[in-house]
This record gives sequence, C-alpha cells and structure tokens, in this order.
Amino acid sequence: MTQAQQEDVLSLAETKPAGNVSRMKILIIEDDLEAAVYLTKAFREAGIVVDHASDGESGLFMGSENTYDVIVIDRMLPRRDGLSVIAGLRSRGNTTPVLILSALGEVDDRVTGLRAGGDDYLTKPYAFSELLARVEVLNRRASAREAETMYRVGDLELDRLSHSVKRAAREITLQPREFRLLEYLMRHAGQVVTRTMLLENVWDYHFDPQTNVIDVHVSRLRGKIEKGFDKPILHTVRGAGYMLKS
Repeated sequence: MTQAQQEDVLSLAETKPAGNVSRMKILIIEDDLEAAVYLTKAFREAGIVVDHASDGESGLFMGSENTYDVIVIDRMLPRRDGLSVIAGLRSRGNTTPVLILSALGEVDDRVTGLRAGGDDYLTKPYAFSELLARVEVLNRRASAREAETMYRVGDLELDRLSHSVKRAAREITLQPREFRLLEYLMRHAGQVVTRTMLLENVWDYHFDPQTNVIDVHVSRLRGKIEKGFDKPILHTVRGAGYMLKS
C-alpha cells in the first residue's frame, strides 16, 4: 500500500459514509493479498460490509450463491480470469453491478471489459475515494432499477408488485414464464433483445442455440398481448431477435 493510499484510508475513516452506503454489502475478488487487505480495510472504514475471494472460481461461487450490492473484481485472476467470472455470473441471470479493476487501461481494454458484462472500469493505480464514489453510483443505479415496479410501453402496462398485465386497461393473464419474458422485454423496450439474452436472463441457463423454445414462448406471448388490438407491439427483428415497441 502506498503512502497516498494509506492517507486516503485514514481520511475516509474520519468522514461519515454518504447516503445509504453503510447498508451496502460488496464482494471483492482480488488475488493480490496486499491490495485485498487495503480494499477491505478501506471499504469497512466507509461502513460497507465486505466479503473477499482470492481467485476467479471462488469469486464466481460466492457471487452466485450470495447477494451483493456491488462486485469489485480484478481483471487478471488465477483459476478463472475476471471477464470469465463476469460472463459466468451473467449467464446465471445475475445482474449485480460489477466494477472491473485493471492495469490494462487502453480504450480497447475498457471496451472489452464493459462488453463482457462489466458496469464500470477503473484503471490502476487509482484513488480509493474515486473507487468508493463509483461503487456508490453503481449501488444507487441498481437500487433505482429495483425500485421500479411499473413498466409501460404504449398502452401496455406491467405491474411487478401485483404481477398483473394490462393493455388499454384490459387485463391479460400470463403464465409465470410469460410474465418474466414480458418483463425483460419491457425493461429493454426499444432495444433488440437476442435469443441468447433471453435464454440467459429469463431461463437462467443455456439451451441448445438452435432450440425453438424462445420462438414458442414469444409466439404465445404475442398472441396474448396483441390479440384484439390493431397495432402490433412485439416485433421480430429478422436475424437478430425481438423488440418491444409501440
């Protein structure tokens, strides 16, 4: 730990955590013991509950089996690299915000990390105060998404709390899987949603890419939310996937 980092931690210990940071729980996946000790101490000084994993396999297991507000992960890890850990989490339907720490700071490196499923990317060396601020932002964004209980696309409405769906005030009855499918499509309204995205986020595991399970469920859902209405709302994007838009 550098002298600057030590001073950073000490200064944080003298301040109160911002917002609801004291209720946060994060997972640090870092194989460098000195860096892990530093980060654990600094986050705990800021009032955050911290778990630590020292390699990619352990990190993937802990991230999958426990609930965290944010995951902070080093890109270069033993047993399984950081990007592979993120991909593993996302394939299980885990949407926990992930901040990648890496010495690889070129634009292409950052883009690769973000496209792999990371939510933020911070290049080493860094100031802990900036890392803490970024973790706070990720936590706030995730909390705001969780707090959203109603989705609307045109005259179609989905209420997560009452588990109800209406179009033009008409009640639509959906099966649990259809509801999850529609919820995911509505959360990504106006965007192309691929079959792979649906398999990974609605079914939580992988099917044979050639399976028609997605097409069958989309067809059933389309029949329920479009039957009796003049305008289609669930569109097939040839060769790409599906898009929900009014």
